[in-house]
Amino acid sequence: MTLTFNELCSAYFESYDFNACRPDTQRDYIYWAGRLGSVPIGGKLFGFINPDKINTPMAQKAYEYLLNSGVSMANHIVGIGSIVYGHSIRLGSVNHNPFAYIKRRSLPPRKVVWTEQDISTYLTTAYSQFKWRNIGLIVQMSYEWCQRQGDMRLLQWEQYDLESGILTLEQSKRGAEVTLPTSVGLQAMLKKQHEDFGFQKWVAPRPRPVGSLYQPYSMRGLSVQAKIVRDASGISDTLQIRDMRRTGTTELVEAGVDLPQIMAVTGHANPASVKPYMKNTLKSSTMALQARWDSKT
Repeated sequence: MTLTFNELCSAYFESYDFNACRPDTQRDYIYWAGRLGSVPIGGKLFGFINPDKINTPMAQKAYEYLLNSGVSMANHIVGIGSIVYGHSIRLGSVNHNPFAYIKRRSLPPRKVVWTEQDISTYLTTAYSQFKWRNIGLIVQMSYEWCQRQGDMRLLQWEQYDLESGILTLEQSKRGAEVTLPTSVGLQAMLKKQHEDFGFQKWVAPRPRPVGSLYQPYSMRGLSVQAKIVRDASGISDTLQIRDMRRTGTTELVEAGVDLPQIMAVTGHANPASVKPYMKNTLKSSTMALQARWDSKT
């Protein structure tokens, strides 16, 4: 019986490597593999082609087809293709990886920063309905603490001290640990949140349980729901909640906070990593020139 790409994926989904991934990562991998398997190539669906017959030009065609879903999504989808082939090579099921040499597009660094009015409008909309409340809380925490939305959606009550208002977080991306205080407004919101959701471990889970268990949002689920709230709020559709960390950090820069203190909040280990946030804004240039003028009076 001829092996298919779908069967190659199924073998990977039963592997130790796959099962060592976080549940939301597993869901994303399965979804992306399904999207790749449904790409039409030469009169067949990609998933039903013999993996030994799939070459780099075919993988490139699949990628170009997937670009209709956006550069980021296409990159994620062909990424799982490369992971599946890499696993299969180690098992001896195939002897090549057609995704290893495809030419992927890169996105320019995102520089969008929300205004305070945008944030206020978004949070007002999110907190106006119970079904959106936890989306709003994830956004507010990401903005006020200058943290990644991925860490905020997975935040657990054991990481936050209700009495002192201190967050202790080991960041998932680099493993940096940050210890952060909480504003009066966010602390009050978290106390209210604990009254309603403190019986389970997640700070801002999906508002409805799956069976009897509450679960955190997946990255894809969070993105979809966040866009629904954004559209309902009437703010620009160019704004994305992944901008919150950048927005909060930019505000620290514009407030004149020293670089080491900014790094203590964001968890960056390398000062060069903070440079993208130190962009030239009218507020920054005005503060700098005003300081120069003041020094001469």
